Amino acid sequence: MENKVVERFLRYVRFNSCSDATSGATPSTIGQIEFAGALADELKDIGLQDVTVDEFGYVYATLPSNNEHKTSVVGFIAHMDTSPDFTGANVSPRIVENYPGGDIILDEAKNIVLSPAVFPELNGYVGQRLIVTNGKTLLGADDKAGIAEIVTAMEYLLNHTTIKHGKIKIAFTPDEEIGEGADHFNIEKFGADFAYTIDGGELGELEYENFNASGAKIVIHGSSVHPGYAKGKMKNALLIANQLIAMLPANEVPEHTDGYEGFYHVVRLNGSVEEAEIEFILRDFSREGINDRKLTLQDVVKQINDKFGEGTVELALNDQYFNMREKIEPVKYIVDIAAQTICESGVPLKIVPIRGGTDGARLSYMGLPCPNIFEGGHNFHGKFEYIPTRSMAKACEVIVKIVEKIGLLKGKSQI
Repeated sequence: MENKVVERFLRYVRFNSCSDATSGATPSTIGQIEFAGALADELKDIGLQDVTVDEFGYVYATLPSNNEHKTSVVGFIAHMDTSPDFTGANVSPRIVENYPGGDIILDEAKNIVLSPAVFPELNGYVGQRLIVTNGKTLLGADDKAGIAEIVTAMEYLLNHTTIKHGKIKIAFTPDEEIGEGADHFNIEKFGADFAYTIDGGELGELEYENFNASGAKIVIHGSSVHPGYAKGKMKNALLIANQLIAMLPANEVPEHTDGYEGFYHVVRLNGSVEEAEIEFILRDFSREGINDRKLTLQDVVKQINDKFGEGTVELALNDQYFNMREKIEPVKYIVDIAAQTICESGVPLKIVPIRGGTDGARLSYMGLPCPNIFEGGHNFHGKFEYIPTRSMAKACEVIVKIVEKIGLLKGKSQI
């Protein structure tokens, strides 16, 4: 399957499907619409049924059951958009055969180098075939590798009918990178009992817990007067903003946290003496932790208002998504199936928390339990992105083996 999945991936990355949070449309960019149409045509060509692209650009398809008995309907999901953090236009990847180790020069003119000194994970792929960027764009493995792996696995199952399986559903979503991937997902139309997103990172990763996430917007009202006559009169919104940020725990920020540690993250700060705005994101793996972070921010705002006057600072909090572990644990057998399959495929299993969000988190709360499986890439959202082709082939193998394992189960019984 390796050559097939690589060929597909190299075709897919040439679509400029970056999402755009400012567009107000779904999908948010024309490139995603074009990519969705091309995918739908390909799914029909390989023999999948019920292939549709809905009004919101979601691609749905079905591989019918070839089993004698009823079993659970499993789904596989990936997203079509790439991150707007870095350009995805004119992606021109290249293949490094038999990676010898050491630096990979991406752009000699600009001295852009993919180096194991900075990215030590490269050392684990010596002797393998890598797909890298030209140093000018992202690669798009997040999540076009996931799409290529799902399509290749479905084609394999269509061509190997001796593998017995139940009904399989697949879906490709737009706008995951801007947090809108599940906004218009039609759970009823999809019709799966549970699903897996193929949107994880390196080989062997399996994820079924993620951050609880909240956003915060703070508006600070200052008072601008001539600086030469400002004593006792001026209230500088920018300086108040600095004070507010400094009152939060200095080490609980993204650059000082990992694993299960949460954080406060200043996403944006702008304004003037008269008015300033701060945008935060708050992240924590426990409900208690995320609530404590919201309370801390509220307390800081209260202290600022006590000091500078009521109404100086306004705070708006909104919950964004929750830890899918709450919804996955009651059906933990679907994680066990994936874990067993990864191990049986000869891949070291890495069960890790997602330090971010995923379509699967929101879908789990919409009634579709949805853990996340690796697609094999590294360094997403930038010019140092790369993916080993062996990891892509293993992801295809894992998908096929999950389908085969579920096909042996009768009804919706747990293993």
